[in-house]
Amino acid sequence: MDTDKIKIFGSRVRVDSTAKVAEIELAEKEKMKEKVERILKHGINCFINRQLIYNYPEQLFGSAGVMAIEHADFVGVERLALVTGGEIASTFDHPELVKLGHCKLIEEVMIGEDKMIHFSGVAMGEACTIVLRGATQQILDEAERSLHDALCVLAQTVKETRTVYGGGCSEMLMAKAVTDLANRTPGKESVAMESFAKALRMLPTIIADNAGYDSTDLVAQLRAAHMEGKTTFGLDMSNGAIGDMAALGVTESFQVKRQVLLSAAEAAEVILRVDSIIKAAPRKRVPDHHPC
Repeated sequence: MDTDKIKIFGSRVRVDSTAKVAEIELAEKEKMKEKVERILKHGINCFINRQLIYNYPEQLFGSAGVMAIEHADFVGVERLALVTGGEIASTFDHPELVKLGHCKLIEEVMIGEDKMIHFSGVAMGEACTIVLRGATQQILDEAERSLHDALCVLAQTVKETRTVYGGGCSEMLMAKAVTDLANRTPGKESVAMESFAKALRMLPTIIADNAGYDSTDLVAQLRAAHMEGKTTFGLDMSNGAIGDMAALGVTESFQVKRQVLLSAAEAAEVILRVDSIIKAAPRKRVPDHHPC
């Protein structure tokens, strides 16, 4: 909506009377009025603009009962068009070719000290906006990373619906299977297999340590439970004990778990293949020509 003003006032204009200035302002208003009329022909009740909307066209929109929203975020407008089922229009000469978006309610909400426009009842009902708030930028960044990881896991779970029991249950079950195979394998390969099983048992240990519990005791109890055939048992960090993950409903994405194990195994293999260490040369000292 601000292009009309730029076209008129974007260059230096010399006039010999104030009447000429009034004529320019009148021409500007007429041009803006024509554009507003073309927009209103679309049959809308809300107009969202990425740029500035001046007072005069805003008054025209208000008189026609159309809500005008200015300075909309570029990326936000594209996402809004997607969820409302509309499209972004750059010209307004052919209203019949423009697909309009729809929603049930548009309201201004206060989140802390920030004002936001909330669109609800959109065509894509599963679309939503997540607002993160934090006392410091570091806390906010950490929350954003955690949320991003959670959404990525959710997306992978939707693509690959298979899940495994969490709480260290699957790692302990794999460790037991690897240990049993190592006991039946002769030679040095059994040593590597036992080390891999030990690495798998470290994951339940890390879970217990992060929760603030005695990892040695809990992992020993979990290992004994799996030896007794309780293959669905894992760590219940809500109560600080072991429990049945099937009954508690603690699951993890199979795809994520598989990728974690593959990445860790590949990293360990790369480290084992390195038979020497490359040391960087010491940094050269810059002579100080101005000693104290």
